[in-house]
Amino acid sequence: MNTMPRTPSLLAIAGLVAVGCAASLAAQSLPPVGGSRDVLTTVTGNLPPMTEMQAGPRLEGIISGRRGQVLQVTAEDGTATSITLHPETTIRTRGGFLGIGNKNFDQSALIPGLPVAVRTAQYGGGLVASEVRFTSDDRQIAAMIRGGTAGQFAEQGAAIQANAAATEALRGRLGDIDKYNLKSTTNVYFDTGKAVLSPRAKADLCAAAQAADMNENSLLLVLGYTDSTGSQDANQTLSEKRAAAVVNYLQQTCRWKPYRMLTPTGMAMSDPAADNRTPAGRAQNRRVSVNVLVSKALDEQ
Repeated sequence: MNTMPRTPSLLAIAGLVAVGCAASLAAQSLPPVGGSRDVLTTVTGNLPPMTEMQAGPRLEGIISGRRGQVLQVTAEDGTATSITLHPETTIRTRGGFLGIGNKNFDQSALIPGLPVAVRTAQYGGGLVASEVRFTSDDRQIAAMIRGGTAGQFAEQGAAIQANAAATEALRGRLGDIDKYNLKSTTNVYFDTGKAVLSPRAKADLCAAAQAADMNENSLLLVLGYTDSTGSQDANQTLSEKRAAAVVNYLQQTCRWKPYRMLTPTGMAMSDPAADNRTPAGRAQNRRVSVNVLVSKALDEQ
């Protein structure tokens, strides 16, 4: 087990989902977000240069879904719009975001739950992103977390219904909270190409859950990672399987309540903890991180 104390930055939690970008694509519609008014515009085929497209609207919202090069961005009024990424799409953040200066990112930085401002162009009846920017307010961290929590509520089904009263109580507590403390991070590790928990990993997970449960306001955010071995698609799937294995064990064996679990995410090869050029480094990158979060408001009570 590798447990780290709280840190002032949640950069590791925001993460960089490594999803590759190719010049030729076939965009797909994303499933609608429950309760939203969906504008599922799509773009298919080979994209021309951005200079050959007409300017489109500027959109702001939270990335509520991603499939390959197609983002679904949901605005405050619930409207969900599909936007296709272009090889020329500029990804950048304004100064101050999680302590980083103004810099460019690749498209792997665009993860579900991330608040964005998108400049678009029109092509083939759909929208193509010319520029995507992150915002810098600490409030955006909570927006990411709340977006993940809402998705998890929708996905938990019978488990959430069985804990309906506790779920509603948690929703109420989260309603006006926009800042979180990262209390600790526990890492568990995997063999190459595997998503099977070792005996040590199982013990470490229950120990982490037991420690987190001492604070009734703790939430867990589980992120799965891989090393650089294999293709992007294979590693995305593998990282999701690893995260799912950890979540299942935490809930089924360690008895962590589903309504206290934020949406798990597979991060593929992004955000390596060590150098992928060495066997020892790759071993450290084949991991799942279990992050314990507590709202600052509740943490101060």
